[in-house]
Amino acid sequence: MIYPTVLAFAGIHHQRVQAHLFPGDGLEAAAILLCGRSTPPRVRLLVRDIILVPYDACRIRRTDSLTWPGHYIEQAIDRAEREDLTIVLIHSHPGGLLAFSATDDDSDLGVMPSLLLNHGQFHGSAIMVPDGSVRARCYRDDMRPQPIELVTVAGHNLLYWWEQDAAAGVSTKRPMAFTSEMSREMGRLTAGFIGISGTGSINAEQGCRLGFGRVKLIDFDKLEMKNLNRILNSTLSDARAKRLKVDAFADAVTEYRGEGVAEPIPLSILTREAIVAAGQCDVLVCGVDSQEARQIADLIAISYLLPLFDVGVVIPVRDTGGSPAIGDVCGRIDYVQPGLSTLRDRGVYTPEGLRAEYLRNVAPDALNKEIEAGYIPGIVDEAPAVITLNMRASAACMNEFIARAYPYRHDNNQNYARTQFSLAACEEEFTPENAFTSTPSGLLGRGSMEPLLGMPFLRVVAGTQAA
Repeated sequence: MIYPTVLAFAGIHHQRVQAHLFPGDGLEAAAILLCGRSTPPRVRLLVRDIILVPYDACRIRRTDSLTWPGHYIEQAIDRAEREDLTIVLIHSHPGGLLAFSATDDDSDLGVMPSLLLNHGQFHGSAIMVPDGSVRARCYRDDMRPQPIELVTVAGHNLLYWWEQDAAAGVSTKRPMAFTSEMSREMGRLTAGFIGISGTGSINAEQGCRLGFGRVKLIDFDKLEMKNLNRILNSTLSDARAKRLKVDAFADAVTEYRGEGVAEPIPLSILTREAIVAAGQCDVLVCGVDSQEARQIADLIAISYLLPLFDVGVVIPVRDTGGSPAIGDVCGRIDYVQPGLSTLRDRGVYTPEGLRAEYLRNVAPDALNKEIEAGYIPGIVDEAPAVITLNMRASAACMNEFIARAYPYRHDNNQNYARTQFSLAACEEEFTPENAFTSTPSGLLGRGSMEPLLGMPFLRVVAGTQAA
């Protein structure tokens, strides 16, 4: 069994834990994190639910120690057994020490064996200091603590706390946006790019050149001559050979970033293998042209507690007395954080749209595919000249990531859940998170629990091995 390397919070869970652990009395407090998991090789612990330990349930609460109440430990074990969850015991250090004390070590030695005896191959402990920073570790049967390399929060801002920095006593202050320090930290992160076509290839190109340390490229399609005017890093020879888009793109990245950065995944995002690969990332960027793919990206973000950046463009037309004319030139960028409003909540895809898309795929005669699909609704164009629009939208998408991870806006990021622009009207509009209604999801923090994403068609077939 591989040790976990990441502990991931949704912003709403991190905020809830922080509020409970620091009630203002200066004493330590406790909570229990119940975590789903991603599939190896990169195991991410995903906070699925929280048990807040009542302050008066701890027999001892001091400025530098507390006792864990057995009743709440048993409650956590029962839940972990039912759902195959991993338990992480988290408590506060009101004095601000972002390190495990000798008292913490003794406490873990007293509690962890009972957790491991009852369920699972590893469980963990964590500490939080008043500014919300978290440090975590996990244990197996040998009871030797193994540090968790990274703790992440996907909220209005993206937060990262690195074990390597904490162990070295390096400041947890976030790097400044658009600096080489930002790129160096991004070199520790893995980004998943869903779709490597018009907008998708531009998203991925920016991500690679900004410095993501590992980039997973997910797309099943092959290059054609008609793609060459808008897919970055595509060539005539690639199109003639009908190379996979991800292979051609990965080869180009290797030329300027070196080996081991770009990982081509030549699969549809609707496949189990692609979903599992996406679940091992730290951030998802979606640039696709189908509602079904966006639905899957949405569900991956919820299940694996990933920040999702989704970009789309369209050029509506109007009738000018028998001949079409440009009505508008539009782009949309959505930032989706797990536990709050989803792409479905925002109407980016709908049940009706998914059904229409399904009919186009299985019964093309049922709908006029040519009229519905494409950049310009109502206009059939094999090679639309839209790279400038794609560039504009993709740049906004990647700047949105930077704004979340390395805040530079004058205003709070919660006011920018969606960005929409009109090139025709020369306007840009922003929608705050609280303008959308959020539908609670049982998938939150579920990870690779079966059936994957709660969808029966992704269940492991009997006699096969899970990815």
